[in-house]
Amino acid sequence: MQRPSLTALVRAAYHHVAMSETILITGGTLITVDPHDRILDADLVIRDGRIVRIMERNASLHPPLPEPLTVIDASGKIILPGFVQTHIHLCQTIMRGAADDLTLMDWLKKRVWRMEAAHTPASLYASARLGIAELIAGGTTTALTMETVNYTEQVFRAVETSGFRATIGKCMMDKGAEVPAALAEQTKASIYESLQLLGEWHGRDDGRIRYSFAPRFAVSCSRELLEEVAGLAREHDAWIHTHASESQEEIAIVKRETGRDNIHYLNAIGLASPRTVLAHCVWATDEEMDVLAATGTSVAHCPSSNLKLGSGIARIAEMLERGVKVSLGADGAPCNNRLDMMTEMRTAALLQKVRRGADALPARQALRMATIEGARALGLEREIGSIEEGKRADLIILDVDRLHLTPRPDIVSSVVYAAERNDIETVLINGRIVLQERHLTMMDEAEIKAAAHEQFRHLLASCQ
Repeated sequence: MQRPSLTALVRAAYHHVAMSETILITGGTLITVDPHDRILDADLVIRDGRIVRIMERNASLHPPLPEPLTVIDASGKIILPGFVQTHIHLCQTIMRGAADDLTLMDWLKKRVWRMEAAHTPASLYASARLGIAELIAGGTTTALTMETVNYTEQVFRAVETSGFRATIGKCMMDKGAEVPAALAEQTKASIYESLQLLGEWHGRDDGRIRYSFAPRFAVSCSRELLEEVAGLAREHDAWIHTHASESQEEIAIVKRETGRDNIHYLNAIGLASPRTVLAHCVWATDEEMDVLAATGTSVAHCPSSNLKLGSGIARIAEMLERGVKVSLGADGAPCNNRLDMMTEMRTAALLQKVRRGADALPARQALRMATIEGARALGLEREIGSIEEGKRADLIILDVDRLHLTPRPDIVSSVVYAAERNDIETVLINGRIVLQERHLTMMDEAEIKAAAHEQFRHLLASCQ
């Protein structure tokens, strides 16, 4: 009788594999992104969702691994920590291609705000599932997301059932010109709803799902709201996720209304802190960079979005020189138009080379920004972001037996400059296989695409 293949055994086993079962990943090369940036030919043992052992190839197992045991053959493949994206809008995924070739404020006022205002629970759920599926298929295992004003519980539902790791915030907007009525909030109501979501969802599934306060940006939020958010984040040890200094027009509005540059204003009202992630910071001044470094505030660099909206090129090399924490994000699908960390790593590195020379932002630093620095921005560096014993098993297995990855004299360079999202073969989150042989295991891709098409038609009709 012919024995089933290892792949068939793994696929059959997945449906009854619990987190408490043991997984052995064997034969691969680990790019650990640990404090020493070690690259190891080693096997991994995973149990209870964590990496419990990194062992030399063919080492004898004492004691033997317990049953039941799932074996993943990664021979000839590269194993990476899962990517951590620190600026995503899942609510916008079904708007992909519907807001192209516009500057930021026109993009918001003419297209995106109108579509966000038209969201229903069904359309938001479909959008979130589409975004999560795309992220997982591209090797992203964790994201910090800002949603729209309404129905944020639908995004939490989508994350809960997908196995994805996310820190999610309801968008807060209590001021601003040309804001659709459905997005215009009362300050107290916005804060109340945010606290309700925090109480219901923060820390779910052993911390896989978390809440963050998400004021949109200073243009859309009153000083009262921002000061209240600063205090509540401290009180609840929660994160703050907002936009800052993305475009010159935005900065001019904040300066006119407050008398301060954008980041100086946020710092003056208590928003700059180690629990804060500011998306973009394209136009941060030298003095504002010093504020970011001194306060421990993180920057989520979104190079493709900044290029597509014509916002500019962030001075990431200077931020890093000053000690600012910088990580990466794809932003939303309508301003990228894909949620691909491979693209963001490569683009981030190339842009800084154009600005500062060929040795700026080398491959290893770009990979760290996509992994451990993203974890650090979210306060999760002890849990995820690198391959180390005791950490969560959020992992990517990359097939490198490809024309565009041959030869590989430096495998980190190959990953950052040459690899593509379709090279990702297997993804684990919390020790669960969520992508296997490039197929989602906990989500139905055909159903997700069908729902996205249907809900986008409804959304577009509501905006006419």
